[in-house]
Amino acid sequence: MDRRSEADIPEKNDGNGAPGAVKAVREGLKDEVTLQIGGMNCASCAGRIEKALGKLPDVSSEVNLALNSAHITFDRDQTSVGKLADTIRSAGYSVADESRSFDIDGMTCANCALRVEKALGKLPGVTEASVNFALERADIRTLPGQGGDADVIAAVEKAGYHAVSRNKSNPIDGQGSDKTGFDKSLLWLGVSIVLTVPLVAQMIWMYLGVDFHLSPWVELALATPVQFLIGWRFYRGAWMALRNGSANMDVLVALGTSAAYFLSLYNMLVAGHDEQTHLYFEASAAIITLILAGKIMEERAKRGASAAIRELMALRPRKARKLDQAKGEIEIDIAELVIGDIVRVLPGERVPVDGKVSAGESELDESLITGETRPVARVPGDRVVGGAVNGTGRLDIEVTAIGEDTTLSRIIRLVEQAQTGKAPVQKLVDKVSGIFVPVVIVIALVTFGGWLFFGAGIEASIVAAVSVLVIACPCALGLATPTALVAGTGAAAKSGILIRNFDALEQAHNVDTVIFDKTGTLTEGTPTVRDIIPGEGTDKTELLRMVAAVQAASEHPLARAVVDMARKQGVKVPDITDFSSKTGSGVQAMVEGHKVVIGSEAMLADLDIALPEGGLARQITDHEGRGQTVILAAIDGRFAGFITLEDRIRASAKQAISDLKARGITSIMLSGDSEDVAAYVAGQLGLEEGRGRIRPQDKAREVEKLRKNGRHVAMVGDGINDAPALAAADVGIAMGGGTDVAMETAGITLMRSDPALVAGAIDVSISTRRKIAQNLFWAFAYNVIGVPLAAFGILSPAIAGAAMALSSVSVVSNSLLLRRWKVRGE
Repeated sequence: MDRRSEADIPEKNDGNGAPGAVKAVREGLKDEVTLQIGGMNCASCAGRIEKALGKLPDVSSEVNLALNSAHITFDRDQTSVGKLADTIRSAGYSVADESRSFDIDGMTCANCALRVEKALGKLPGVTEASVNFALERADIRTLPGQGGDADVIAAVEKAGYHAVSRNKSNPIDGQGSDKTGFDKSLLWLGVSIVLTVPLVAQMIWMYLGVDFHLSPWVELALATPVQFLIGWRFYRGAWMALRNGSANMDVLVALGTSAAYFLSLYNMLVAGHDEQTHLYFEASAAIITLILAGKIMEERAKRGASAAIRELMALRPRKARKLDQAKGEIEIDIAELVIGDIVRVLPGERVPVDGKVSAGESELDESLITGETRPVARVPGDRVVGGAVNGTGRLDIEVTAIGEDTTLSRIIRLVEQAQTGKAPVQKLVDKVSGIFVPVVIVIALVTFGGWLFFGAGIEASIVAAVSVLVIACPCALGLATPTALVAGTGAAAKSGILIRNFDALEQAHNVDTVIFDKTGTLTEGTPTVRDIIPGEGTDKTELLRMVAAVQAASEHPLARAVVDMARKQGVKVPDITDFSSKTGSGVQAMVEGHKVVIGSEAMLADLDIALPEGGLARQITDHEGRGQTVILAAIDGRFAGFITLEDRIRASAKQAISDLKARGITSIMLSGDSEDVAAYVAGQLGLEEGRGRIRPQDKAREVEKLRKNGRHVAMVGDGINDAPALAAADVGIAMGGGTDVAMETAGITLMRSDPALVAGAIDVSISTRRKIAQNLFWAFAYNVIGVPLAAFGILSPAIAGAAMALSSVSVVSNSLLLRRWKVRGE
C-alpha cells in the first residue's frame, strides 16, 4: 500500500497561505479533518471531546486546548464530517461553521431533494445539508474556508440538477422567480394539450357511441412528440436518479408512459391490431400532459406559499437620495450609504434604511413590517425602519443601520430561517419517500404478475401495472410539511409575528402558561416621574439633582425618566465617580464627595441604611398600592427621600390576558417592582398571578420550576435581563421594541410591542400544525387508497395520471389556505 509522508500531502489553503480546516489526505482509507471548537476551558474539556469522538468507529483524535482545535482521523465511508461535528456538540461544545444557501432547479419530487441532500452531505467540509423541495432551496453548513460555491454547484450538477448561489447576489433576484423557465413550461404544456386533445376526444366519442377514431399512424404521429420531446424531462430525471442509485417520481412516469406507448406501438406494428381499443397512445400522452399541468399548478401554488418572503424582499429600495454638503441631493445605490449619512424621503416613497428622523414630520405605513394596520406618526428624534412607506410629509433621516443589520434584513433572515427548517415528522416522511418509488415498482410488478396469474391477457396486465406506476405520488408526501410551514410562517410574518424555527412553532401549540415581564411588555416601558418626596433635612431639588447624577450612568428606563425630569426642571446634573450597580436592586456612586445609593429597600438594608418609618413609610405603601414604582435614595448612609414613577399599562394588555384566558392559558407576571405594585398591575389586567421583587436570575428559575411541574411555559419579555428566562422557557417570545439580545434569544419575535400578539403566535402555531397533519393524512391516504384501486384495474392509466397530478396540487392548495390567517380581531 502506498503511504506518503505528511510533507508530501497537499493541503487545502484558506486563501491566506494558512492550511485550511480539511486536509486532502488519504492514508489507506483514512481522512483527516481539523475542527475549530468553542467552549473548552481546561484540559478535562479536551479529554471529554477525545473520549466522545473515540466512541465512533475508526475515529482517532488529538484535541489542542491552546488552539481550540481537534485534529481527527476518520473513515469517510463510516463517519461523515457532520457526524463528527454533531458528536462534539453533543458533548457540550460548539464547532465553528458557516452557512450557505443555493436555489435548486429541476427537482420534481421529495426524492430529488433527498438525492441533492445526500450529494451535498458527501462534500468535504460540509457538516450539515438541508434541501427544501417546496422552496427549491438548499442550505448547507460548512467548515470555515471549505467547499466554495463552485464545488457545491458542481455536486448538484453531477446529481442531475442546477444550482444558483444565493450568497453574493441580491436575494430579491432569487426565490425561484425564473419567469423564463415558467413561461417555457407553459409553452410546452400548450403544445402537449394540442397534440393530446384529438387522442382523448376520439376515446370520448367512442363512449358516446360515435363510430369514429383516428388512424393508428395519426395517433403515433400525435403521441410520439408528447412522449419523447415534451416528456423528455421525465426520461432525463429518471436517468439522473438511477445513475445516482436512487429513484424518484420521474422513474414512475417514464416507466408507466413508456409501457403504454411501446405496448401500443407493438400492437400496431407487430400484432397487426388496428382497433382503437387496443392502442393506448391516448393514455401515455394524457398522463404526460396531465402531470405537466399538475407540476405547473404546483409551482404556481408553491410560489404563492412563499409569497410573504418575496413581498418582504420587494420592500427594499435599491436607490436613496443622499444629502451631500457639496453636491446637494444626489441619488446613490443603497450599498453606498454609510452610518451617519442623511437621506431624504419624499411623500409616497419607501424609507430606504433604518434611521432616525433628523428633520420633518410625517406618518409611515409599516404594515408589511410590523403588521400595524394604522399609519404611525414620526417626528424628529423618532426611529424609522427601512421598507416603511412615507405618508404626506418629507423626512430627512440619519442612517443608523445598513445592509444585513437593518430591521427588514433581520426579519427576512428570521423568516427564511424558519421556512428552511424541517419538522421532526418530516424526517419520517423523508425516510418513507426514500423507499417509496422502489416499493411502488415492486407493487407494479406484483400487479402485472397477479393479473397474468389469474388469466388476464398481457395487455390488461400491463395496463394495470401502468396505472399503479402513474398514480403513486411521492410529491404529495414531500410537499405536505414544507408548504404548510412556509405558508404559516409567511402569514405570521405579515401580521408582525416572526417565528425563528420550527421548534418554536412546534412548542407554541402546547403552551398552557405564559409568563410576562412587566416593564416594556405589559406596560409601555416609558415611565414618568410623578412625585419627588424628600426625607427630613433634604431639599427636593437637591434630592432630584443627586439622584439624577447617579441615574445618568444607567440605561434603565426608570433612570432615564429621572434624568429627563431633572433636565426639564433645569437642574444641572453633576459628574460622578465610583459607579457600581447591583442587578435588580439598585446603583450607587460618589457625587461631589457624597456617597449616593439608589434602589430598593433590600439594597438599603444590605448597606445597613435605616429605612423610613411613620408617615414616609405609609406614603411609600400608598404609592405602591396605586401601581407606582418607588425608588429610595440615601446620601452618606442616611435615608434622603424617594421618587415615584408611573409606567402606563399598554392599551391592549388587558385584552391580551383575556384572550389567553379564553384559550385556557394561565397568565403570570414577574416584576422587579414591589409586591404592592405587582399586585396592583395584576389586578388591573385580570392576571391569575402577579409577583414582585423578582430578580432577573429568579425569572429563569421560576420558568424551570413551572416546567418541572409539568407546565408548558412561554416567556414574554423585552430586556437583556429577560434573556435567561426566554432561553429557559419552552417558547421564548420577545417584544420587537426590545433589545437585540432578547430578540436573538427568543424563538418568536413580535414586531410591534403589542401583547395581544402572544395569543396570535399560539394560534398560528396551532393552525400550521393542523394544516401539516391534514396534508400528511391526505398524502398518505391518497397513496394507500389510490395504489390498490389501480392495482385492481378500477382506474385507467389516464385517470390515474390525472389523480397523481392533482394530489400534490391539492396538498399545496390546502397549505395556501394558511395565507388567509390573521390575528383575531384584525
